[in-house]
Amino acid sequence: MLDNPIPLLGIAIVAVLAGLLAIRPLRRAVITRPVFSAYRKVLPQMSDTERDALEAGSVWWEGELFRGKPDWQKLHAYPVPKLTPAEQSFLDNECEEACRLVDDWKVTHELYDLPHEAWRYIKDKGFLGMIIPKKYGGLEFSAYAHSQVVTKLSTRSSALSVSVMVPNSLGPAELLLHYGTEEQKNHYLPRLAKGIEVPAFALTSPWAGSDAASIPDTGVICKGLYQGKEVLGMRVSWDKRYITLAPVCTVFGLAFHLFDPDGLLGDKKHIGITCALVPYDHPGVDTGRRHFPLNAMFMNGPTRGKEVFMPLDFIIGGPKMAGQGWRMLMECLAAGRSISLPSSNTGMAQMTARAVGGYARVRSQFKMAVGKFEGVEEALTRIGAYTYMMDAVRKMTAGAVDLGEKPSVISAIAKYHVTERARQVVNDGMDVIGGKGICLGPNNFLGRAYQQVPVAITVEGANILTRSLIIFGQGAIRCHPYLLPEMQAAQNPDAKKGLVDFDKALFGHIGFTVKNSLRSLWLGLTGSHFVGVNADVAPEMKRYYQQLTRFSSAFAFLSDVSLLVLGGSVKRREKLSARLGDILAQMYLISCTLKRYEAEGRKKEDSALAHWAIWDAMYKAQQAFDGVLANFPVRFIAAVVNRIIFPWGHPYVVPSDEIGHQVAKSLIAPSATRDRLTAECFLPLVENEPVGAIELALKATLEAEPIEAKIRAAEKAGRFDNNPQANVRDIAIVAFEVGVITAAEYEIMKRRNHLRDIVVHVDDFPFDYNVATANKPAECRMAA
Repeated sequence: MLDNPIPLLGIAIVAVLAGLLAIRPLRRAVITRPVFSAYRKVLPQMSDTERDALEAGSVWWEGELFRGKPDWQKLHAYPVPKLTPAEQSFLDNECEEACRLVDDWKVTHELYDLPHEAWRYIKDKGFLGMIIPKKYGGLEFSAYAHSQVVTKLSTRSSALSVSVMVPNSLGPAELLLHYGTEEQKNHYLPRLAKGIEVPAFALTSPWAGSDAASIPDTGVICKGLYQGKEVLGMRVSWDKRYITLAPVCTVFGLAFHLFDPDGLLGDKKHIGITCALVPYDHPGVDTGRRHFPLNAMFMNGPTRGKEVFMPLDFIIGGPKMAGQGWRMLMECLAAGRSISLPSSNTGMAQMTARAVGGYARVRSQFKMAVGKFEGVEEALTRIGAYTYMMDAVRKMTAGAVDLGEKPSVISAIAKYHVTERARQVVNDGMDVIGGKGICLGPNNFLGRAYQQVPVAITVEGANILTRSLIIFGQGAIRCHPYLLPEMQAAQNPDAKKGLVDFDKALFGHIGFTVKNSLRSLWLGLTGSHFVGVNADVAPEMKRYYQQLTRFSSAFAFLSDVSLLVLGGSVKRREKLSARLGDILAQMYLISCTLKRYEAEGRKKEDSALAHWAIWDAMYKAQQAFDGVLANFPVRFIAAVVNRIIFPWGHPYVVPSDEIGHQVAKSLIAPSATRDRLTAECFLPLVENEPVGAIELALKATLEAEPIEAKIRAAEKAGRFDNNPQANVRDIAIVAFEVGVITAAEYEIMKRRNHLRDIVVHVDDFPFDYNVATANKPAECRMAA
């Protein structure tokens, strides 16, 4: 007999387990079937709208980040989006002219609308039909070109950019292109392309808000009179608000729940959410008074109707698409959100970076440009690095749309994180320009942006809900390689087939989790130094690919642990879900930044922007890991996971101040880096334009700085002692009079001082300014 039977017993147990796992029919009977039965019981029933939301769109690079081992070669194989010659010409000419036609102060303070000539121009030149194919009279621009146009227009005026953005985003044109009947396309698309029709889309209800699937607006299938004939149609009641372009639209998309109580279309009583296309002057349509969204002055308002009869032909796609509205919206929303708000907010950030950076060099305090103070540098650093990352995100995401993707998860990431960074950029800009920023007027280039930042935070899915419910709540199911297949298998009405599929997904899931736990531990122990990067990348960026691989593996492991422990309740644990979403989002933002650095030719002079933005994102991701683990409900599991992911403690710190100095320095002087960072900015180089005046003053300031240094040296030597005119404003006059500077140098200083005074000027008004016209209504429909 053996003295110690334990080793043999262990071997026997391992052999039995291995046998169970290897023999699939036996494995299914002994292991999978009980798990399958239990899973089917606890899995909540999925509504049609939830299923449509989950299945809509596609999974792209975010799926790689969810797998724990991203394929970097795949990232760099994605084509870099480029403009066609026609698109570039449109950006250089038509967009420039559209910007020139708009004065944002007049729009927001005097006209309360775009000027007539601007409306006419954007209609005549096809701005409202950029996504419409040429065969219908549209421009047929790529998603990237659409993004470029919106970005540029946003550097000039939010009213201009939104008026162009909305018809090309979620709205009738996009829905018609994908789902409309040939008759609807042939009638509406040419008219939309030429601006004869102005579209809007009515989705949001006062009582549903962001819970768009719960809209109370209803339609009932019935017979009624239309154009003198009795036809089968629907009687629709709705009350919508926050509808952009509603006050000026001529046709609007309308989302409502459709019912068929009398069975006129079939046996189904609740047909589902339906989208119809309704003329604004259709009998019974009531376009309400306009909203004022924080003085942005793009047209926005309510629309209502009470038992309005309309034929079934009003349904987008005709009667066969009745009840398909939610899926239509989910699929189209992903593309629209990928472009509209990321682009408009990036434009806002580019304008801020360009103007505030220039202002910080022109404006002096304590005999030094304010942009050289370390405290101001800190704000300028965030402005520059965040703008670089935001632009990277919007370009890569628009490129995904051009590849045919409908990226529901990354569109949510782009919308949330670009708009949040825009808020930080504008807030920092306001801090730098100080009193200049808080006094509204024609010369205030940032006040309206600061005022309107919450608009982007709120629309197209409020940021709080996007972060806490969508990014991880939807992303975990859509992007995880096994979670959705497990759910689909469990809900398969064919239990036998479902068991086979569930077995395959379950054991794939187990292996996936085990691999990521071991990989996370190994990468933590080794600091990810031995990770192979299967792509040709810039040597100065290689460590980020290795570290991002570590993040990906740790995220995949932590996600699986969270889903295992919390199950379906993870959706209700919104704070934990939000932090898990933050990790995924920061990884996507870093990926976009790395992609941009490679795509632009590894420009070393831009590297500080990329380094700071990536380090900041890694630090934020680490904080999100901490937030999940610190609040994990099972403390023992949290401790074990923490030790696996961070065996030596926290490796990531805040970005270096030296790198931040390099970023700030690139904003306060003309350079190729500054030009690339703000490439889409509209720059009218004239003194009576606030941004143009800054550009001219910056050039004059740099030319004057050597002369100013000569004056300062003379001042220290006592050349101007006891001269009351030798103050910060007039010292150049004294220097010329006593021969410190030449006549030519004095002319340079005069020019600099003239432009500086324009830049630092703050508007003032008479006591009764605008009182007489304060309540004057805007003639909305006439203006458009």
